[in-house]
Order: sequence, then C-alpha cells, then structure tokens
Amino acid sequence: MMKLSIRPRRNRKNVAMRGMVRETTLSADNLIYPMFVHAGQEDEPIEALPGCVRWSLPGLVEECRRLHGELGIPCVDLFGVVPTALKTPDGAEAHNPQGVVQRAIRALKAELPGLVVMTDVALDPYSSYGQDGIVRELPGGGIEILNDETVEALVLQALSHAEAGADMISPSDMMDGRVAALRTALDEQGYTSVSIMSYTAKYASSFYGPFRGALGSAPKTGDKKTYQMDPSNVREALREAMLDEHEGADILMVKPATLYLDVIAAMREHTQLPIAAYHVSGEYLMLKSAAASGWLDEKDATMEALVSIRRAGADMILTYAAPQVAEWLAEEKRSIT
Repeated sequence: MMKLSIRPRRNRKNVAMRGMVRETTLSADNLIYPMFVHAGQEDEPIEALPGCVRWSLPGLVEECRRLHGELGIPCVDLFGVVPTALKTPDGAEAHNPQGVVQRAIRALKAELPGLVVMTDVALDPYSSYGQDGIVRELPGGGIEILNDETVEALVLQALSHAEAGADMISPSDMMDGRVAALRTALDEQGYTSVSIMSYTAKYASSFYGPFRGALGSAPKTGDKKTYQMDPSNVREALREAMLDEHEGADILMVKPATLYLDVIAAMREHTQLPIAAYHVSGEYLMLKSAAASGWLDEKDATMEALVSIRRAGADMILTYAAPQVAEWLAEEKRSIT
C-alpha cells in the first residue's frame, strides 16, 4: 500500500462529504426566467426554444404563480412580442401605457406582489428596423444608430414600465449614457426604488438567433456591431462596468454567459456590485438539441453549465432552463430529506 498522508479523495468519498466541501452552490434563488408575452388569447409554444412559450396575459399570470409559489423562482424578465403593424421607425409602441408589457406588469403585480418583475428596455421588438435604437438612413446607403435620441426613447419606455409597477428595468440596448439617464429620470419621477440591471457587457454574439426568432426582433438591415461589444475584448467590458456603476446601476450583466466566463470572472474582481449572467438562447438550445439527440444527459449538462457560471462569479443567472432547473433542485432536496 502507498504511504500517503494526503489523500484528496477522502473529501469526495460519498454524497454527504462532497456536499459538505462543495465550494459553489446553485439554488432557485439564483435564477431569473426570461418570459415572452403577447396580446393574443392563446399560449404559443416557441419552436426555436423548446419548452418556452409566448404567453397570453392569463397564461403568464398562472405560469408565474407556479414558478414563484411552487418552484421558488424569485424573478421573471418580460419581453414583449408585438405584431408587425405596431412596429415603427421610432419604436413608439415601447412606451404605450396600454402596451402588452405594461399590461403584463400590472397583472403580475396585482396577483403576485412578491414576485420581482423585471422588464427589458430596448427598442428592437418595437422597431420596424429590428434595431435596439433609433435609425438614421445614410445618403450613400447603410444606417446609423442614433445614440442620444435612442436614450430619450428608452427613458420614456422605462418610465412607462415603472408607472405600471415594475420592480426592476434592464436596459439591453448598449447605448452610451443610458444608465445615468434612466436613473435620473426614474428618481425625478419618484421611482427611486426601481432597480436597474444593466446589460453592461452585451456582446455581438452569434448565439442570439433563437431568441430573435421567438421575439421577431432580428435586424432587417445592417447588424448590431456598432453598439454591442466585440467578442474579442475583455478590458472594454471592465470599462463599461466602471461607467455603469458610476452612473447608478444596481446590478451588472454579462451576456452571453458560458462562452464569456472569463469576462464574468474579470468583472467580479473589479466591482462589489452583484453580477448577473445571461445564459442565452443559443447556449440553451445547444444543450436541448444535444440532449434530444441522446448525446448528453440534459439535467447533468445543464446543471454543470449553470454551476460554471456561478463559479465564475455570477450571483444570478437568466436562463430559459429556470423552471426545469428549479424542479430538479427541488427533487434533489426531497431525495436528501
């Protein structure tokens, strides 16, 4: 027998021991569920995102009752799906007091006051261009996304969400100066308790396709590379984090998540603010597709992916797998007790 005084395997010898020394944990408290809501009367399964739905208002309320009351998910993030007829160059439907997101907020807060209702603040679902900002067409062809004019529109959108009762707004546009403008406008109108989760490092990723299909928000012309970040950069993310923190953000976000764990870790070293990470549609669909083909165990692979995001330094995770993950966590807890 080998004469070893140090045997690391002793800390891995059974389930209980592994649990005692576990460094990174995942619970329902860490989960945020992105949800799509439309004005239709029926709930519509989303082909591009298996397990996800475009919810009607009644369906949204009932599903959130289950998510919050039974599964313990503390927060949902609302994305509005609007018909093409309501999309305009200025995205004015985004701040319609009777818009689908505004009505959804009121319905959820009336029925589930303890649920944290967060809303996406950006123009792409409402823009006839499919861009996150207001567009100017250039004389020689092409387009320019107007920063300051867009921020003015985002302020109107955010105020309409706050008036409806949103607990938190989440600007996903990546315009310069929008966090400061939103914080100032919210405070001046008396919404000092409305939080801002800023999309601090939103990369121009190839992994957003299923989401854009679910929302109908793919750009009709051009791309989003003049405002979303270059996937090659990390230091730029830290600069954005410094600015967002200075401008009044309450939570910083990195998007996507598993392909940008180094960014999450770097940001964790540079801020005391909570960090969120968005496990995006392409990351989710890769796992679902591989599991459906029999190449991966869906539960094990999904849990490993989300734990890696937590291990990198994220305090909370936005993921389309949130309901299933919460169910798995509840099952594990029941099996232990």
